Amino acid sequence: MTMTAQSSARPQTVKVAAAEAQLVERVAGRLAVPAGCLIDSPDWLARARRAWPQLPTGLVTGLREYRRDSGPTGTLLVQGLPLGEVPPTPAEPGSVQREGTVAAAVLAMIASGLGDPVAYRPEKTGAIVQNVVPVPGKEDYQSNAGSVLLTFHTENAFHPHRPDFVMLLCLRADHERVAELRTACIREVLPLLSDESREALLAPEFVTAPPPSFGLPGAGTAPHAVLTGAPEDPDICVDLAATAPQTQRAKVAMHELQDLFDRTAQSVRLVPGELAVVDNRVTVHGRTSFRPRYDGQDRWLQRTFAATDLRRSRGVRDADGYVLD
Repeated sequence: MTMTAQSSARPQTVKVAAAEAQLVERVAGRLAVPAGCLIDSPDWLARARRAWPQLPTGLVTGLREYRRDSGPTGTLLVQGLPLGEVPPTPAEPGSVQREGTVAAAVLAMIASGLGDPVAYRPEKTGAIVQNVVPVPGKEDYQSNAGSVLLTFHTENAFHPHRPDFVMLLCLRADHERVAELRTACIREVLPLLSDESREALLAPEFVTAPPPSFGLPGAGTAPHAVLTGAPEDPDICVDLAATAPQTQRAKVAMHELQDLFDRTAQSVRLVPGELAVVDNRVTVHGRTSFRPRYDGQDRWLQRTFAATDLRRSRGVRDADGYVLD
């Protein structure tokens, strides 16, 4: 892991020792059999949920503490996780992981520790484990398929049931080792905001469109506030590429917010076996640009979302499953 930061705070970190990683791999390996098992099935996800307590005590405790309080950066780094066999990086649009692997099992178990894994049917056909890889022809997209600078955003900011946590597990770094996950937390930004901008961000003066990966052109939210909840520790919901201010004061506030994101941002170059967990309620994330080669060795992250209260979205989940419509 290489990290650069513009704020004094650091992400919480859990280091998985070599002996602990062997235990994680044994537990994950049992979930990955039989070969070809489908990880989106409720039965397999139930197996992952039941296996979660078998993980090393330090990992379980660290995740529980982070879930209770994600800290000033809203970000957790778990280092030293096993991945199993890593095949060539896929490059097709909408790439997902359907069959059981060690890496997918690790993601599903940790998602179960943070809450419950969730997915969204319009995005990558509702797969629980999704591949975040560069796709030829989509280099300039503001989405997980692009390779240009990805601006700061709340994951699925347009959706009424956004994930509480975003999990990004690195299977392979980019060739030049320059791609950085960037995060910025409202807990660090809030004291720096002007009173005028804070007032504007608390007002329903913003509209957010879905990201390109959802394939919903023309859709958008009703006017909403960027900051909600406790005034001293608010939640944030914004996508700098998709949230449009509806008033002049909202426009000024957005510019100030973007500047403060850049000033307080954390930057992490993920390495294979490293998992970044982002508290999507208080922290936005993005990515610096990198240059893909489409040679099977490009940057490859696997992504899973987690919700702390699955019941909230029961009305948009068929048969009480894990996929939101």
